[in-house]
Amino acid sequence: MTTSNPTSAAAASKGSTRPANRVGTKSRRGFAAMSPETQRRIASEGGKASHASGRGHRFSAEEARDAGRKGGLVSRRGKTAATANK
Repeated sequence: MTTSNPTSAAAASKGSTRPANRVGTKSRRGFAAMSPETQRRIASEGGKASHASGRGHRFSAEEARDAGRKGGLVSRRGKTAATANK
């Protein structure tokens, strides 16, 4: 005959990591579980590999100027300098 021990059943359920026991918490997986230094090292390796394969892009001075101009227009939502000062 087996007797059930309510104390051991409660202890077993507390130690369990089933999703039902972790409601409202998020587990850190992937990059979120890594240290910032490890994340930076892995990201750097990806950038170096991209440039080594010839797929990396470097802006020329003109491309950078054009991108900055477009960003400025978007941030002002198309307003001109005259209307922005009002």
